[in-house]
Amino acid sequence: MDNRFVRRTSPALFGLLLLLPGCSSVNLWPFGGEGAQERSRAPANATEFRCDAGKRFHLRYLDGGASAWVIFPEREFRLDKVAAPAGTRYTNGSAMLEINGNEASLADGPTISYTGCKSAGG
Repeated sequence: MDNRFVRRTSPALFGLLLLLPGCSSVNLWPFGGEGAQERSRAPANATEFRCDAGKRFHLRYLDGGASAWVIFPEREFRLDKVAAPAGTRYTNGSAMLEINGNEASLADGPTISYTGCKSAGG
């Protein structure tokens, strides 16, 4: 091996190694890491409802409350306001949402039922 090559590259290599600790705060990994911040999963302008059995959904009012947009992680749908004996009721013919103050219940067909729901803000 040629000693001239080793003597020329050694100072450059040594200088590079001295700079590396200063780069330790730079994260070049594009998929996050320990310092990665989790983004909020709450939709903008929506109210979260927490229900019995750990179920949750988000609700966004549309057209000044004339309709409501129900938001689940896997799907979303619109409900229109209908007359109700007490509280407020929204439906699309299949799903029905009933709201009384900060409490709600949501049924979507015969198998999906959210009961004991309370708005997370109140």
